[in-house]
Amino acid sequence: MNILRQILIIAAVAWVSECIALALPFPFPSSVIAMLLLLALLLAGAVKTSSIRDVTALLTGELSFFFIPASINIINYVAEIKSALIPFILVCTLVTVLTFAVTAYVTTLVMHAMGSRQSKED
Repeated sequence: MNILRQILIIAAVAWVSECIALALPFPFPSSVIAMLLLLALLLAGAVKTSSIRDVTALLTGELSFFFIPASINIINYVAEIKSALIPFILVCTLVTVLTFAVTAYVTTLVMHAMGSRQSKED
């Protein structure tokens, strides 16, 4: 029953974010709204991390499963990709390198912040 309640919490956040996205006068992804809404609820204490931990661990563990539809959909655009193969490869490479660089930088910042916080506590 606990998993069902956790799924209902996540589904409610997703539904509210979809309603917000539909009400906006400009297009905005409901998934981004859902992440921001869930973050706000977690920070405000309205939702406890323990109340969604199991279902989020399950979803995160099966994350690759959610990429299958997008990956299969690429097949529909093979002709377009072939016509712009070099720019496509360059963009994918650039984005990958940029993602690695930003991740490394943020990780370094977080480790530095955690280290300075621990030294203040000591």
